Amino acid sequence: MRIELSTEPGNPDSPNEDFASAAVPAAGQGGSLVVLDGVTPPRGESGCRHSVPWFTARLGGALGELSVSRRDMTLRTVLAEAIRRTADTHRQTCDLSHPRTPQSTVVVARWDAERVEYLVLSDAVLLVEDAAGEVTAVRDDRLDRLPRSALATDEVADATVRNKEGGFFTAAADPGVAARAVTGILPRAGARTVVALTDGATRWVDKFHEGDWTDLFALVRKEGPEVLIARVRALEDADEQDRVFLRRSKTHDDATAVYVEL
Repeated sequence: MRIELSTEPGNPDSPNEDFASAAVPAAGQGGSLVVLDGVTPPRGESGCRHSVPWFTARLGGALGELSVSRRDMTLRTVLAEAIRRTADTHRQTCDLSHPRTPQSTVVVARWDAERVEYLVLSDAVLLVEDAAGEVTAVRDDRLDRLPRSALATDEVADATVRNKEGGFFTAAADPGVAARAVTGILPRAGARTVVALTDGATRWVDKFHEGDWTDLFALVRKEGPEVLIARVRALEDADEQDRVFLRRSKTHDDATAVYVEL
């Protein structure tokens, strides 16, 4: 089994709000990967005394543990329980009803000898390569379907459409959001490699149009996640002044990529 992981903050002077982990197979029970992209609240307004990295570390840790130890639970149930556990750690000190309470996008993949399960919530991406070498992008495209007028910038959605019917959903304090996630199960033979990406890494495709998902997958397989992120950074730097591709987006975003060859 080959596992490679790379993550880099958008600003070296600020904490990385992404989270990534991978568990190798244990005692025949199989492994899992977890990737989160924390949502930065505007001007720090969240109603919470804790930081986004604090939140993603706890949610990601719970997801990693539950996805491996509770194989009797579906990934939606795993996400719901991880959200509940995380909320319980700070509901007495923070306003979890605040629309900007700490939250994140989610990708979870779990595998054993017979099958591969996946869950995607919000704008992170999971690439799945089948036995024939065909690459499929698993995405939750609700954010893509929103009109640009609903977004404060290309990357920051207004609170009126976040975790609301007709809008899009992130993992925050409500376990019920797990029912909104995109999920699926594939036979193990139908998924030989998976790649999980936060939107800071998917910019190579969806901002800079350097290739499609199959091209991105090939790049990560050949040169590794670290090279993908380095190339995104070079593209961001080249576009910083004219902003032909970035437009209203922040110049650099936290970026994470995890490659798992099953």
